Amino acid sequence: MIARAVPGPLRRLVVLRHAKSAWPVGVADHDRPLAPRGLRDAPAAGRALAEADCLPDLALCSTAVRARQTWELASAQWGTPPSVRLDPRLYGADATELLGVVREVSTEVETLLLVGHNPGLEELVLDLAGDDLDDALDEVRAKFPTSAIAVLAWHGPAWDMLDPGTALLTDMLVPRGRKGDAKK
Repeated sequence: MIARAVPGPLRRLVVLRHAKSAWPVGVADHDRPLAPRGLRDAPAAGRALAEADCLPDLALCSTAVRARQTWELASAQWGTPPSVRLDPRLYGADATELLGVVREVSTEVETLLLVGHNPGLEELVLDLAGDDLDDALDEVRAKFPTSAIAVLAWHGPAWDMLDPGTALLTDMLVPRGRKGDAKK
């Protein structure tokens, strides 16, 4: 059951886990690039967000190479990408830390995209969702794989009022590209 939220405009938090990464020998975790599958899946995630009419007003992205590449490839699918803020706090952050970053967002932003990593993103989605549509919570609990997208909706006057249990998980999808898509 969703906890009672404060009246305000409809806001959406779109959570995107980075696409599949490579594991090159001798490369630090922060510097790992996308794997070939990730290079295909990231643009598919961008197309899925456009098709779902979930384009953000602002994106917050981890500074890790694989997250930045995911953002760049996904946002390249849109006519005019929104501004993006690379935030080092998103790398390795848990749900509490991620919510702290989200709560700093300006009230003018109605749809926010968060590009980052597990397990923090999955924990954040599960913490914020007081209810869901079409068993989306069960899907997140089962697995929040690379390129997964979760859309949380809530009403509130400001992001700093977003609390656990106050959002509705409206969608959970895992877009996948096909071989040859990375060249598009």
